Amino acid sequence: MSWESIARAARLRVLKLYGTAATGLFLAGCNYQGYDVMNPRGPIGLQERELLINATLIMLAVVIPVIIMTIAFAWRYRAGNPKARRDLDWDYSGRIEFVVWAIPVLVIMFLGGVTWVSTHDLDPPKPIESKVAAVEVDVVSLDWKWLFIYPAQGIASVNKLVLPVGTPVRFRMTSASVMNTFFIPSLGSMVYTMAGMQTEVNLLADEAGTYHGLSGNFSGEGFSDMVFDTDVLPAGDFRQWVEATHAAGGTLDAAAYATLVHPSEHDAPHTYGTVSPALFEGILAHPGEAPTAEQLARLAQPTT
Repeated sequence: MSWESIARAARLRVLKLYGTAATGLFLAGCNYQGYDVMNPRGPIGLQERELLINATLIMLAVVIPVIIMTIAFAWRYRAGNPKARRDLDWDYSGRIEFVVWAIPVLVIMFLGGVTWVSTHDLDPPKPIESKVAAVEVDVVSLDWKWLFIYPAQGIASVNKLVLPVGTPVRFRMTSASVMNTFFIPSLGSMVYTMAGMQTEVNLLADEAGTYHGLSGNFSGEGFSDMVFDTDVLPAGDFRQWVEATHAAGGTLDAAAYATLVHPSEHDAPHTYGTVSPALFEGILAHPGEAPTAEQLARLAQPTT
């Protein structure tokens, strides 16, 4: 065997090795650290997966025939095929033009209709129908961490989200600084957070477990570590967690928030047993700065 043959065989082995490794990494990335988009754990994620699959199948109805015809034509009219007739004298055909344009137009109309209906059904602020009352959670994206406030329970947590299973959750969201995105891949619906603006999303988890959340929008040096765990617990365990958080103490008031809002990285999850009323409204009303105690007191006053 010549040296050239040996070198060629070695290159093929290396290429096969790299190809196998790349394929493995790609497939592993589909569920990297539990960020499983195609195996959702809630009704919103399931509907989004169905929309993604349906849209892909509709587009494949055009893509696959085009690929097949491209390969067939290239093989049929290759230079080495003397039987192929290559007639360059074209005549206009209205029927051919109609078919060529009608098929993609119909596909686009069908795809647009499916997407239109599905996206309106999946409008993030649209409440989820359920016999169980929804839990409200206020979300604030900070540099570079997440703040979750439970207004009805009067508690808050940083980089840790706890939800009851089978219960709709209404998220109100804003940002303390730059634009960000709130995303729990296993539950669906990535929604932006923006300073001075309130966005909403409604989600529900069908199964208990731990699902990972993250930011999907680059926001600076600490962006890559701006992640959090979402613990979905049975209703009784969720109430126990609320009680334990109250008992653990800690107050998130104007002074504590002014410290929390400073940029930081790798913040360990922690909780606050008490939260100043109208803190989320104060953050929303004073973008880019920490609201004062006086401002929160005015916002907390009932309107007449």
